Amino acid sequence: MNAVEQKLEAVFRDIAETRMAGLPICNTALRVQAVGFREWNDHWVGVLVTPWTISLALMPGDKGPLGTLGADEKMSWEFPSGKYEFMGLNEPALGTCQTCSLISPVVDFERHEDAVSVAEQVMEALFLKDDSDAKRDADRKQMVEAARLKGEPVMDKPLSRRDFLRGSFLGT
Repeated sequence: MNAVEQKLEAVFRDIAETRMAGLPICNTALRVQAVGFREWNDHWVGVLVTPWTISLALMPGDKGPLGTLGADEKMSWEFPSGKYEFMGLNEPALGTCQTCSLISPVVDFERHEDAVSVAEQVMEALFLKDDSDAKRDADRKQMVEAARLKGEPVMDKPLSRRDFLRGSFLGT
């Protein structure tokens, strides 16, 4: 466990034992745990499991702090799997970080190990690129261009409702 995970866990353990203690939103089967933290874009990213939520957490790295976000501000971060919206968390004992709620409340988890397993799967999925839509679009563009070059009507090719709504029939 690295220093970022240790600090995050210590701060959220304190929150769990004080401010969140006894609240009905908390699942007593879960405890605070930082899962899968790794360096990314000069910051640290991982999943934070607590008795009240499972969230992505973005922590400052050695090369610079994260921007501070106000209570009503959000910031989008682009990961290989897509864009995610984070909110600021300005906890005095932790410093500035950002979180993206994934599951809240977490009352349906019966075991802490299940929540950690979900967190590990989230970290795997976060860094996987979903090329399926891009590949479909590229294949469609090639098919349309081939038909156009042969002098065939473009609309003679199969067109899904999804492609139509995206404007793919235009070859753009």
